Amino acid sequence: MGFFAASGLLLLLLPVALLATAGEGAGKRAPPHRILVDTDVDTDDLFAILYLLKHDRAEFDVQAITINTNSWTDAGHAGNQLYDLLYMMGRDDIAVGVGGEGGISDDGRMYPDIGGYFPIIDQEMSTVGGCRYRQSIPQGGGGRLDINANYGVRRAFLPQGKRSYSPLQQPTTQQVMIDTISAGPTNVFLIGTHTNFALFLMNNPHLKENVKHIYIMGGGVRSRNPTGCCLKNDTLCVPRQCGDHGNMFTTYTKNPYAEFNIFGDPFGAYQVFHSGIPVTLVPLDATNTIPITEAFFKAFEEQQSTYEAQYSFQSLKITRDTWFDDQFYASYFMWDSFMSGVALSIIRNGQKPNGENDFAEMELMNITVVTSNEPYGVHDGSNPFFDGHASPKFNLLEGGVHSGHVQTGLDDSFCVLKGSIKGKCQDGYTKEMEGPDSVAVLVAVKAKPNRNVKSPLDREFFENFLEVLNRPEHTGQFNFTNQFPRYKEIMYKPDFKHQIKGKPVIFDMDMSPGDFVALMCLLKAPLAAIDLRGILVSGNGWANPATVDIIYDVLHMMGRDDIPVGLGNITALRSPDLGCEYVKAIPHGSGGFLDTDTLFGLARVLPRSPRSEIWCS
Repeated sequence: MGFFAASGLLLLLLPVALLATAGEGAGKRAPPHRILVDTDVDTDDLFAILYLLKHDRAEFDVQAITINTNSWTDAGHAGNQLYDLLYMMGRDDIAVGVGGEGGISDDGRMYPDIGGYFPIIDQEMSTVGGCRYRQSIPQGGGGRLDINANYGVRRAFLPQGKRSYSPLQQPTTQQVMIDTISAGPTNVFLIGTHTNFALFLMNNPHLKENVKHIYIMGGGVRSRNPTGCCLKNDTLCVPRQCGDHGNMFTTYTKNPYAEFNIFGDPFGAYQVFHSGIPVTLVPLDATNTIPITEAFFKAFEEQQSTYEAQYSFQSLKITRDTWFDDQFYASYFMWDSFMSGVALSIIRNGQKPNGENDFAEMELMNITVVTSNEPYGVHDGSNPFFDGHASPKFNLLEGGVHSGHVQTGLDDSFCVLKGSIKGKCQDGYTKEMEGPDSVAVLVAVKAKPNRNVKSPLDREFFENFLEVLNRPEHTGQFNFTNQFPRYKEIMYKPDFKHQIKGKPVIFDMDMSPGDFVALMCLLKAPLAAIDLRGILVSGNGWANPATVDIIYDVLHMMGRDDIPVGLGNITALRSPDLGCEYVKAIPHGSGGFLDTDTLFGLARVLPRSPRSEIWCS
């Protein structure tokens, strides 16, 4: 064959080869976007997690979920609820990380598997410690008691998963983060405090390159709080957090700038924002523009064709029904679920620099996270990074932005602004600023209106959220009653009318394992010797108040649903309702709350009582 003939044949074959290659490429689908979620397992977090799990795994694949242990829920309760939720959704493949026993030495050395039970500024070498920031979260109704149990809906609805917390076998948060991010490029969703991920970044700088993007719900940049305001003609009303940048309804008189997720660990959040990894923030600026409206609530009530939609609506309904005032529709917002929707839409659109997405208007801002208050460099005993150290912890700059007064609690006199009901402390404020300490962050500023102007739902994300949760694909397998079709809510109350009764006894317990052994002994004692009339529960001892559900299950197992259970004070007498004055002596991890809240994992083998924490009085 001559040269020109061969060349002609080559030119003829080249387009065919290119077409074949293109055809092969077109047949290949891009790998899924790997996602790690770090959550405090609050009610709105459940909405976000279910929303994420409803998407096609071939596009968005949730690889792991890690739990904040210093925020709205406690480790044992949050872990088991998450296991049950994932079991319902058929996603036992998702790794769950909880706690850890590591610590930080006085000289700043970080040991493996720090559990994140405390903000980094207060983390020492054990899981014993105070509640500098966490005390802003109520411990009783509307706070950790209700959120740990999801207002009783968790026990009534979720199936019992095959996985559960087990001492010495539970994967730690840091283990799960390291394993997940080491395995490949990962998008990180932060919908709680930033302690866990900040510790990961500080301990594993070599893995930063595997973090593609960080999506955050939290903070308030230019936001103006629409809650706690007075009507124009109401002369007797005193405005509360109205107009604040933040949403701290428990501490706005000391700090009107912070939002709960960032306030939980300002220094941790600073490490995340300043990590050099691209950050997209969905703050109160945007979420304040998408409150749960009556129209959305009604539409949700009418659209519950899947178990996940039912669980979400029941959780939302009981939240509304137990809200602290009559302004639920003006003060409950789509926080974490909205962030998840914005994040997935940005990723789907190619993670463009302008953050193009379907649900929120975006703007690039230069911001930082305030970790201490001016004047800097004044050591007043409030800042463990500097106070008592010859050189600052973590080699922080003397006189730098971390060296000022750090808010010590809800009664910090430094934070009082004379002549005002609003405080002056800014710990946790996501502050817009210029200069070397600021970082460029893509910020959601407003929820987009519904493109369907005829719809009663005024936000585009409302339509999407309901559509996604009600999709028949990737749906939940069953709820508790479908999992156990023979289960009936029967109250077992023995008839002791004609029996001789012994001494009447009231048992006061704090739900430590030893207390449960004593309770079993009392229940096994002959009625003629001991007549157990009631149980009083101390909510400020060795277990968190929501652990009262284990008492109900023990009584149900023993056929004694007739015994009333009363939940007592959640804080010690003459101590503040928000705080941890004495209970701070109890470990949060192994051998402490984590084990007692789950009865060392044994609570899962008990039968499920019809009664739950909502029965307590």
